[in-house]
Amino acid sequence: MPWSFAQLGWIAGPLCVVTIAFFALVSAFLISNIQLHTNPSSGTTTISHSFLQAVNNFLGYKNGMVCGCLVYFSLFKTAVVYVITSAICMRTIRQSNCYHKEGHDAACEFENWYYMLMFGIIQTVASQIPNIFHTKWLSIIAAIMSFTYSFIGIGLGLAQVIEQGEIKGSINGISTTNPTQKVWLVAQAIGDVAFSNSFSLILLEIQSTLKSPPSQKVTMNKTSTIAVFITASFYLCCGASGYAAFGDKTPGNLLTGFGFYEPYWLVDFGNACIVLHLVGGYQIYSQTLFALVERWYTEKHPEGILTRDISNFKVSEFRLNPLRLCFRTAYVVLTMAVGMLFPYFNEVLAFMGSIFFWPLTIYFPVEMYFVHKKVVPWTSKWIVLRLYSTFCLVVTVFTLVGSLQGLIAKRFG
Repeated sequence: MPWSFAQLGWIAGPLCVVTIAFFALVSAFLISNIQLHTNPSSGTTTISHSFLQAVNNFLGYKNGMVCGCLVYFSLFKTAVVYVITSAICMRTIRQSNCYHKEGHDAACEFENWYYMLMFGIIQTVASQIPNIFHTKWLSIIAAIMSFTYSFIGIGLGLAQVIEQGEIKGSINGISTTNPTQKVWLVAQAIGDVAFSNSFSLILLEIQSTLKSPPSQKVTMNKTSTIAVFITASFYLCCGASGYAAFGDKTPGNLLTGFGFYEPYWLVDFGNACIVLHLVGGYQIYSQTLFALVERWYTEKHPEGILTRDISNFKVSEFRLNPLRLCFRTAYVVLTMAVGMLFPYFNEVLAFMGSIFFWPLTIYFPVEMYFVHKKVVPWTSKWIVLRLYSTFCLVVTVFTLVGSLQGLIAKRFG
C-alpha cells in the first residue's frame, strides 16, 4: 500500500483505495442476493454454496466453465504470490540481522530461491491436512498474525514521521524522467490495490454457513460492510504512514524493503508474523483446489489404488493417501517453480490483481444479479450497472497492460 500511494500521490492514492473498496462492497451486496436460484421451468429452488455453483446456476454451463478456469487459476496465483512474499520475508529476517551486526552498508544480499524451497517444504507437509475443515487453527493463527504485522508496519511508519518531523510525499506521487514509465507505475499501483480486495470468491461459502434469523443475506451484507470498512481503514493507515515516512523512496514492501533497519528485532518479528500468516493462508486457498481435483479423480476411479489410504501410516486422525501425497506435492512444487521464475513482489501482485478483479469481482456478480432480479434492459438500474461494469473493465485493461509491462521489464529488462 505505501508503494501504491507513492505512485499515485496523496489524493489519488487514498481515493483509489476507497473506490476499489466500494466496488468490492457493491459486488458483495450483489452476490449476497444470488444465493437462491429458482429454475424457471421446474420451479425448484437451489441453494448456491459457492461462487462457481452460482455462476453455473444463473449463467449456464459455458459461463461456468470460464468462471471455473478463472476461479481455480486465481487460487493458484494466490499460492504463487504467497510463495514469493514468504521467501522475501524470510530473507529479510536474515538481512535484518546481518545489517544489525555488520552495519547498514554491509553486503547482506541473499538469494530468494533458498527461502522459497524452505517454504515449499513446510507447505508440502501442511498440504497433507485432509481438508479445509481441519485448517481452523491455521485460519485463527493467520488472522492474529495479519493484525500484528499490520500494526507493526503502521507503528514504524508513524514513529519515522514523528522522528523526522515532517510528512513526506506529494499530490502527484513520485516523478519519473519518462512520462510513459509514470503511466505504467500508476497502472501497477492500481493493480496492487485491486489484488487486495479480491474476496468475492468466498462470500457464498461463508453465507451458506450462517444461522438465521436474521436472514443469511442481511447478516452477510452487514458483515461485508464491517469487513470492507476495517480492511480499507488498515490499507489507508498502512499506505499513508509508509508514504509519509519515506516519500519518493517508499519501498515496494514496507517491512522487507529496508526502509526500517531498527529496531531490527521488531522488523524480524513483523516478517515472522507475515510468514506464519501466509503458511495458513496458502492452505486455506489451496485446500479448495485440492478438494476439486481429488473429488473429480475419486469419481472417475472410485476403486483406484491412489484413492486408498495407507493403513500402516497414521498420525492422529490423519492417514496418508497416495493421491493426496502425489498431487499436492506436485502442486506445491509447481507454485515454487513459478515463484522462482518470477520473484517480483509488486509486479506479480499487480498482474494477478488486474487479471481477476473485473471478471470475478465485477462482471459475473452483475450478470447474475441481472438474471436473478430479471432486470429489464435500458432501465435506470440496468444502465447504472452496465456503466459500472464497463468503467471497471476499462480500468482493468489499463492495469493489466501496465502490470504486464512491469513484469516483462523486470524479467527480461
